[in-house]
Amino acid sequence: MFTGIIEQIGVVQSIRSEHDNIHFTIVSTFTHELKIDQSIAHNGCCLTVVDITGNQYTVTAIRETLNKTNLSAWTKGTKVNLERCMLMNGRLDGHIVQGHVDTVGICTNVEDQGGSWKYTFRYNSTMPTVEKGSITVNGTSLTVVDSKENEFSVCIIPYTYENTNFHTLQKDMEVNLEFDIIGKYVAKLMSR
Repeated sequence: MFTGIIEQIGVVQSIRSEHDNIHFTIVSTFTHELKIDQSIAHNGCCLTVVDITGNQYTVTAIRETLNKTNLSAWTKGTKVNLERCMLMNGRLDGHIVQGHVDTVGICTNVEDQGGSWKYTFRYNSTMPTVEKGSITVNGTSLTVVDSKENEFSVCIIPYTYENTNFHTLQKDMEVNLEFDIIGKYVAKLMSR
């Protein structure tokens, strides 16, 4: 379980394929605090630490994960939003995030608004967004603005822009989307 509050940006150091799996080695300043078998959200996708060496750790993505996320587009040097799992005795600053990516979205517009940025995304899914509701974009907990069918926008403050990989995000790039868990349950109940 995560909150969508990004702790830091990691950098992909190496990528190794093994059968249908891909092993990603990430450089992170909190690697020394990690342990094998720990869950970490990478651009919102929960992956398990399988190896630790110095300031680098390795996670493995299976075919199912690669098919539903933007991880297969990663290359050496890709900046990745990182969040360790939430502590049950801490504040929930973002919203409840599972680390299970629902779908990939495409950035259709980036608008500099003079001190903030507005990003617009399109996606193919039956999941609706809710105006002023929560959405996770590349693991970052954000508030939905301009909610439309298969499209929404979010506005980014300078802190988020600088301390997540939003500063690298451009038009036509893929992002991982996780819709609000409460919204998903409500949508499922309403469809019955």
